[in-house]
Amino acid sequence: MQQNVVEQRSELLGKILKDMDLVGESQIQEALAIQKERGGALGEILVERNYIDRDALTRALAIQAGMEVAELIDREIPPEIVEMIPASMAQVYRVVPVRFKDGVLTVALADPTQLKTLDDLRFMLDCEIAGAIASQSDIDVTIQKYYSEQDDMSDILKELQDADGEMADVMPEERSQSIDLESVEEMASSSPVRKLLNLILLTAIQDRASDIHFEPFEDEFKVRYRVDGVLYEMVPPPKHLHLALTSRIKVMTGTMDIAERRLPQDGRIELNIASNPVDLRVSSLPTMFGESVVLRVLDRRMVALDINELGLRREDMDSVTQLMRRSHGIILCTGPTGCGKTTTLYAVIKELNDVGVKILTVEDPVEYDIEGVMQMPVREEIGVTFSTTMRHFLRQDPDIILVGEIRDRETGQMAIQASLTGHLVFSTVHTNDACTAITRLIDLGLEPYLINATLEGVLAQRLVRRICANCKEEYEPTPEALLSLGLRPEDVKGKRFYRGRGCDRCNNIGYFGRMGLFEILTIYDELRDMMLQGASTQELRSASRRLGCRSLRQSGLLAIYDGLTTIEEVSRVTLAE
Repeated sequence: MQQNVVEQRSELLGKILKDMDLVGESQIQEALAIQKERGGALGEILVERNYIDRDALTRALAIQAGMEVAELIDREIPPEIVEMIPASMAQVYRVVPVRFKDGVLTVALADPTQLKTLDDLRFMLDCEIAGAIASQSDIDVTIQKYYSEQDDMSDILKELQDADGEMADVMPEERSQSIDLESVEEMASSSPVRKLLNLILLTAIQDRASDIHFEPFEDEFKVRYRVDGVLYEMVPPPKHLHLALTSRIKVMTGTMDIAERRLPQDGRIELNIASNPVDLRVSSLPTMFGESVVLRVLDRRMVALDINELGLRREDMDSVTQLMRRSHGIILCTGPTGCGKTTTLYAVIKELNDVGVKILTVEDPVEYDIEGVMQMPVREEIGVTFSTTMRHFLRQDPDIILVGEIRDRETGQMAIQASLTGHLVFSTVHTNDACTAITRLIDLGLEPYLINATLEGVLAQRLVRRICANCKEEYEPTPEALLSLGLRPEDVKGKRFYRGRGCDRCNNIGYFGRMGLFEILTIYDELRDMMLQGASTQELRSASRRLGCRSLRQSGLLAIYDGLTTIEEVSRVTLAE
């Protein structure tokens, strides 16, 4: 069906170009043949073959989309129109404001099919948006002309100071029992507040943030965001803007109540940043000095849903592959919150996803959609829990089941029942290492003989920051640094150590991106016998090391010696045994 739509659009564009006397039928048919063979846009193929130029394609696309053609090079755009779209937004979305008339802001963009961009701008700027077409080169030149310097937080805060006194007078006290909803809504929709929030969101997303925190304190209002597991603080906005910003976030979700400040709330914001979908999960929590709001950034570009991109060493990849190809049993992924368990399981599920395999998942929440997989969110308020859902899953004829977390005895029992009836079950638990996961299942009240019969393997993992490849340099660690990993200088003789010097690419941090450290425990017969005999966690751990299971600390040392991460990172996330 999708292919037919594309062909219809291509034929329409070809007809437009023919009506403009720019191409002939033979040239259209030649381009369509190339498109069918290798894909791509018809117009781009015609430009590539030198049958039409870029300006002609722009005019044809404008006619096709029912949009005007915006001539940008010789146009002078008034400053008040330029200011309606912040520099950061113009550069991320690659758009230019053209005019503002009768409450409608017209913006020029290169691709008329990117209607989601217009929706995002309408949503973020809170005004009606109309599209016009211009070539990408003209848009880039115009952005450079009018937005040579990006907005930064201090610039916008300086702009806010002009109306500072007026804002402070309008906004109610954060801890007051009642608020004037009309004043709050007016403030939340004001241009300075929208511009400030948009800048915070775009800056955080561009810097690869996983979470954005809006935190009210007695005398200040902090905005922080987490990059590669570490929090960084932005320039703090004025304290009295807290209610306006949090209210604006609630308005953007479309489901949260701006009048309710006594109860926790959850919401969701969907954006399309530079043609990439970004999902923001919003959580508000009442505190002594106002609502703390945290936005979880789910950006598919930042997540490797590919088992080959997880950072597994070759021997670890072989172990994981053997485990996930089992016909039945339970495979657990364990570690603290935020260590990448969900990403690992998604990558495994995506690898196993095939037309001949039925996969069901129950998650809290569903973070990323995987085509071909039936995914169901937990909704505890109406009784849809992990355990109740598992009961119904077994009637859906699945081959593979993913349970977001085994957090109680009932869910564990259902996972065991599913594996005993010939299903492969993936799930997570929260423990420090692989062997402790076995103890955790017993603590939940599951019978050791059932665990012994169904558990096939456990993956424990941590995330460490990667050294920035752009500013990587060799150095000699101090004896104190080596001691933090239980090493002496003679233990690392001949080994090389690296760190990041700091550069523009990594914001002078020295790290860029993260990688996983893995402990992969395959349940061999010797371990099963020990489990039945009631062996302690330490005894199981010692036996697993003897059988070749590498600890998280040992995996971290190998990553250090490979020049991928630093002593400080491995020391931070792993413990000595």
